[in-house]
Amino acid sequence: MTIEQYGWNKNWQSKWNERLIGNEGKEYVPGRIVGDFGSKYRVMAENGETWGELAGKLRHSLTGSGEYPAVGDWVVLAMQDGGEHAVIHGVLPRHSVISRKVAGNTLEEQIVASNVDTLFLVSALNDDFNVRRMERYLIMAWNSGANPVILLTKSDLCPDAERKIAEMERVAPGVAIHAVSALQGDGRDELLPYISEGQTVALTGSSGCGKSTMVNWLSGRNLQLTQDVREDDSRGRHTTTHRELFVLPDGGIIVDTPGMRELQLWEDEGGLDLAFGDITRLAAECRFGDCRHEHEEGCAVLEAVASGELEEKRLLNYRKTQRELKYQSSKEVKQKRKTAAATKAGSSRTRNSSWRYELDEY
Repeated sequence: MTIEQYGWNKNWQSKWNERLIGNEGKEYVPGRIVGDFGSKYRVMAENGETWGELAGKLRHSLTGSGEYPAVGDWVVLAMQDGGEHAVIHGVLPRHSVISRKVAGNTLEEQIVASNVDTLFLVSALNDDFNVRRMERYLIMAWNSGANPVILLTKSDLCPDAERKIAEMERVAPGVAIHAVSALQGDGRDELLPYISEGQTVALTGSSGCGKSTMVNWLSGRNLQLTQDVREDDSRGRHTTTHRELFVLPDGGIIVDTPGMRELQLWEDEGGLDLAFGDITRLAAECRFGDCRHEHEEGCAVLEAVASGELEEKRLLNYRKTQRELKYQSSKEVKQKRKTAAATKAGSSRTRNSSWRYELDEY
């Protein structure tokens, strides 16, 4: 395998040349993160796949989890022991970043995958089908810079697939939607444009929606372990435990990710307005520019709900998500201020300690 098969092209070569300005004499080589195993990474370099770990200087310079290398990243490597392992000295600028807030109360960003061209948002056509959840996934997708595509899996198990497809179309206007069945081999040809040579796609969705099965189906071999879903609620188990990247027979590159029990959104960079584009367009017709679409007179959004043009549940989810993102943003501002204050205090302590040390010398 070559790094070209993993997506290396003239654009990445240009970024590489810019990154190495001032380091021309050092023996660095490019590589792509193909597996994230916590403290170590699997990396594809020009001489093959190897294990990589962060250089100490790079590790100490990273201020947040979102700055750490992620699956899909192109990195600067120094090969060790004849290529047996590598040290990661830097990350090339990303053209897309799929991220979310880490689970729980910790205020940190978690990178799902980077440098992805198309993000497959996977939902099974069984009891786990949920359009409200898909609205959240669409926000994450639009914020990432990748092109969102909805995959409705297990179509062979759904007697009313057309109705569910129509439901999804109403909440995702303009987004491509494909109903597929890996068991029966239906829909694969529709996905070929997304997995052509050099294209990187990633799969995300809840546990049991069929992501690992999709990887195996598209690759034509059993790359990932799969498990049956629970019969009582159609929910799955965490079959995939880490993020991993594979090259497909059609030349594309695919990233499988662990199933998400919950999706807490990170920063909003316009994804909310894109995911709820119908509400955004209606809001432009409201009488007041600061209309909250709750009880104001002349609210075009509420009028659309009253007339049946807009589903009330969609508006409620929009309000809920909007509040969540505002709250998240306020916490991030407070965290940055706290970090800046701590950094300033630490710098002051360092200067004072240095001053006292100099006095002691005399």
